[in-house]
Amino acid sequence: MTSPLRQHYKRVSAANAAAEAGDQVMHGDAYHLMHAQLFEDYRRLKSVQSVERKVEIKREILPHYAEYVDGVLEAGRGAEDEVLMRIMLWRIDVGDITAALPIARYAMRHQLDPGEQFQRSTAAILAEESADQALVLADDDDSMLEALIEINALIDGKDMHDQIRAKLHKAIGNGYRASGDLLNALTHYQRAFELNDRVGVKKDIDRIERTLKKEQPPQDTAQTG
Repeated sequence: MTSPLRQHYKRVSAANAAAEAGDQVMHGDAYHLMHAQLFEDYRRLKSVQSVERKVEIKREILPHYAEYVDGVLEAGRGAEDEVLMRIMLWRIDVGDITAALPIARYAMRHQLDPGEQFQRSTAAILAEESADQALVLADDDDSMLEALIEINALIDGKDMHDQIRAKLHKAIGNGYRASGDLLNALTHYQRAFELNDRVGVKKDIDRIERTLKKEQPPQDTAQTG
């Protein structure tokens, strides 16, 4: 286990490197050490075919980057950073959206480019990867709802394929439905359907509309005579 003193040194070194890099490209010993570690970890992951095993490995290696991430977020001014962006994605991959959000806020605030290897914008990555994680949750699980709502706000106005945004609205709709908020669930399902009529929410919309109709109190009919 890394000692508290070593952890502090790694965080401070990362903060200093981020501050020195300004809004250019990350450099410095702290970054290059983490980039070398990232390369080795990436090679290890590429050698594994099982998705389940890949997730286990990511959970195992992610703590090694925690101090670096904390230091960059503490003092960074928007330098392009391949390590930071990869760790954001890996945190999403293991289902830890809460841990990914601080990086997401920083990346969106500074309009960071995820790099050519991702072939998508940062906003699209956030929306699609987070939605994918949420869409495999149980029907009664709303644990990711708050994070998804924040991600939807972070990507507001950003250009991406409609299918990606539709997937996010479907995931948010699922979260609201799981929490018992059918009106908000319906709103997001309808928006998802508008963006992509094949996203798979038509039955959800129909069921909620029937439920809400049944719950409406009967209207008084005035007698005239």
